[in-house]
Amino acid sequence: MKHVLSASPADHPLSRLDPRVKLLTAGALLAMVISCTGGLFPLLAAILSLGIVVSLGVPLRLILLRFAEPAFIAAVVLLLKLFFSGVTPLFTLQLPWLELTAYREGLREGLLIAGRIAAAVSVVSAVGFSSSFTDLMAALAWLRVPRSFIEVALFAWRYLFLLLDDAQVIHAAQRNRLGYSGLRRGMRSFGTLAGALVLKAFDNSQTITTAMVQRGYDGNLPLFRHRPFRPAEVALSALFVVAMGTLWGMQ
Repeated sequence: MKHVLSASPADHPLSRLDPRVKLLTAGALLAMVISCTGGLFPLLAAILSLGIVVSLGVPLRLILLRFAEPAFIAAVVLLLKLFFSGVTPLFTLQLPWLELTAYREGLREGLLIAGRIAAAVSVVSAVGFSSSFTDLMAALAWLRVPRSFIEVALFAWRYLFLLLDDAQVIHAAQRNRLGYSGLRRGMRSFGTLAGALVLKAFDNSQTITTAMVQRGYDGNLPLFRHRPFRPAEVALSALFVVAMGTLWGMQ
C-alpha cells in the first residue's frame, strides 16, 4: 500500500507539470491511439509512456500489477480475433473436441487492438504515477467533471485504505488462529472477513457523517484553487502533441 500512497519524485520534470496540462495532453494522445489505423504509433506511445513510468522509479512489481488485467483482456481479444475473424488461413489447431483455424486478417486486427490497449494503459499509468490523486481530482474539477463524482471519488479514496487496514488486521488474526488451514475453513473465514468489513464500513460511514456535520459540512466539499497556467508548460505540451500528431498522420 505504501507504493500506492507515495507521491511521485518531486524532482522529476513530469511531476512538476501542471496536472491540467497532463490530463489534456494525455487525452489528446489517447484520442490518437484509439483512432490510429497502424500499429507503429501505439507501439511508440507505449514505449514512450513506459519509459516515463520507469524513470519515475515505479517498482517493477507495481507496473506488472497495473498491466495484469489489461494484458489479460488484450490476450483474450487477440485470440478471439485470431481464430474467429478473417479469411486467409495461417494454421489449424486440432483439439480433441474442436478444430480451430487461425487467420491472417484476424491476427493483424488482434495485434492492432492489443497494441491500442497497451498504449492507452501506458499513457494513463504515466499520468497516474506522476500525479497525486488529489491533483488529478483538482484537474478534473477544472475540466467541469460533475462535482458529485469528484466528492464521491475523494471520499472513496480516503476511506478505502482504512478498510484495507481493517481487512489486513482481521486476516492476520484469522491466520494466527489457523482460519485458512483448509479449503472449507478458508471459505468460512473469508465470508466472516467480508461480513465484518461490510459492518465496519456501515459503522464508519455513520461516524464520519456525524463528525462532518458537526464541523459544518453541508453536502458540498470546498474544491481546489488552481494556479495560473505557465506559458512554458503549455508551449512544451502543445509542441509534444503536434509532434505526436504528425507521427499519427503518417500512419
